[in-house]
Amino acid sequence: MDKCDVAIIGAGPYGLSAAAHLRQVKGLDIRLFGEPMSFWERHMPERMLLRSPWVASSIADPDRQLTLDVYRSATDARDLTEPVPVARFIRYGHWLVDQIGLRPEGNVAQIEAAPGGYHLALSNGGALTARRVVVAGGIQPFAYRPDMFAGFPTALVTHTSEQRNFQSFANKEVLVVGAGQSALEAAGFMRDAGARVDVLIRNPVIRWLGKKRQWLHSRGIRWMLYGKGDVGPAGVSLFVQHPNLFRLLPRGVQDWWGPRAIRPAVFDHLMANTDVSIHANRFPVHARVEQDRVRVYLNDGSDRLVDHVVLGTGYRVDISRYPFLSPALVERIQRVNGYPVLRRGFETTSPALHILGAPAAWSFGPIMRFVAGTEFAGLALMRSIKRSSRRPLVSRNRAGIPEAEYGSI
Repeated sequence: MDKCDVAIIGAGPYGLSAAAHLRQVKGLDIRLFGEPMSFWERHMPERMLLRSPWVASSIADPDRQLTLDVYRSATDARDLTEPVPVARFIRYGHWLVDQIGLRPEGNVAQIEAAPGGYHLALSNGGALTARRVVVAGGIQPFAYRPDMFAGFPTALVTHTSEQRNFQSFANKEVLVVGAGQSALEAAGFMRDAGARVDVLIRNPVIRWLGKKRQWLHSRGIRWMLYGKGDVGPAGVSLFVQHPNLFRLLPRGVQDWWGPRAIRPAVFDHLMANTDVSIHANRFPVHARVEQDRVRVYLNDGSDRLVDHVVLGTGYRVDISRYPFLSPALVERIQRVNGYPVLRRGFETTSPALHILGAPAAWSFGPIMRFVAGTEFAGLALMRSIKRSSRRPLVSRNRAGIPEAEYGSI
């Protein structure tokens, strides 16, 4: 059977960053699986602009030779400016694949624990044994849909991650649920396409980003208040930027600051010239299909009959929803509310299995939900695997009982 030292599952920002870092470890046989930038190509609006600042939008590599600045110079992409258009970011990711020189090999159907590592069943019918596995599977399996919309056809109800081009909404009545960037952005795009759009937000107000906080981001004081990833409010952002520091905080503080750092917020320029009705303190409590439309009942006793409902309800991490992780393997992983509990090096309680990206947020903080997190994750993973490669995967304690060897950073 085909074998390798490390199999990386996923070819988005975290998978590519992992590949770029692990290529620096001499003698390591690495295989990369997945379709490059597939989530961004299939589940992000074509006209979307990245919310992350320029300095936090590069996919990290150990020598900083694959940054957006290098890409812009190497490809003469002079029109690539901040905020970064998603189409440009996708091209940047494909360019990075070429620079790494590690071609993705298709998809993995299932991963199971096996003697000496993990058995990977491939979608093309092949198989592979890997001593270590790095999962960078992204967030699409975690798209959250309220139970009241379960089973509704996609012709009537979709998640924002299922919308890329909004021309099909022309002359339709649409209800958008959510107060975050994806919800309001989708509402604006649909209104531009000629739809009549109402937005429901559970909170009293929308948190706007932009001109209202520019003074806090001025060059003279920004460094005192925000990490370069610009994740989280002033002050909290500094802790979020440094995962090892964030991990030292009491669990109660982490659980309080983490959600604050990713709570829904929208750049004010998105809605500057858009005629969209926004209804505060409103949310759906029940819904039903009426012929080819949807009637949605709201918490205030009113209802709406619309052609389509778009759910900007975000993502809820639960690694058991990764289709390639076997149920038996999931059970080997200690979890908290769907998140894996990770040690240094992003290693799970199933030895030699690492998980990167949004699922790492419970252990390493909310920056793991953003591209900016690839800088820490890639380096931590590389150091851990480099050290662990010098010793066996399993050692014995004084009692002679096998126990996992975990790398440290």
